Amino acid sequence: TDRLTVSLRGLRFHALVGILPHEREHAQPLELDVVARPIAGATAVLDYRALYACVAAAVARQPIGYLEALAADVADRVAALGGVAHVRVAVRKPHVALPGPLAHAEVALERDVAGEGAA
Repeated sequence: TDRLTVSLRGLRFHALVGILPHEREHAQPLELDVVARPIAGATAVLDYRALYACVAAAVARQPIGYLEALAADVADRVAALGGVAHVRVAVRKPHVALPGPLAHAEVALERDVAGEGAA
C-alpha cells in the first residue's frame, strides 16, 4: 500500500513566542515542519502552498504563548483543508532560556484527522 506524504521542512519565521516578559517584547526565530498524508485514494492534490499558508496564518496570531498551542493551531488549519488523513507538526525554538547549550527545544504533534478514509 502506498503512503504518500507532502512535507514542508524548516519553515522559518520570527515571532513573539513564549511566556516570559522579554519573549512578549522581542521576536525570536521559530522553525516549523509540517507533514500531511492525504486520504488514501483521494484524487485531489494536497497543495504545498496551502500547507505553507496554514503555517503562516497560525504564526501570524501573535503573541504565541506555548509551542504546543502553535502546533495544534497549525494541525487544525491543515485538517480544515480537507482530504487529509494524518498531519504532523513540529515547532522548534532555538533561543531557550536553559542553563546549558542546546540546538533548540522542539514540540511535535501528530494527529489522525477524523473523517472518512482517515487511517
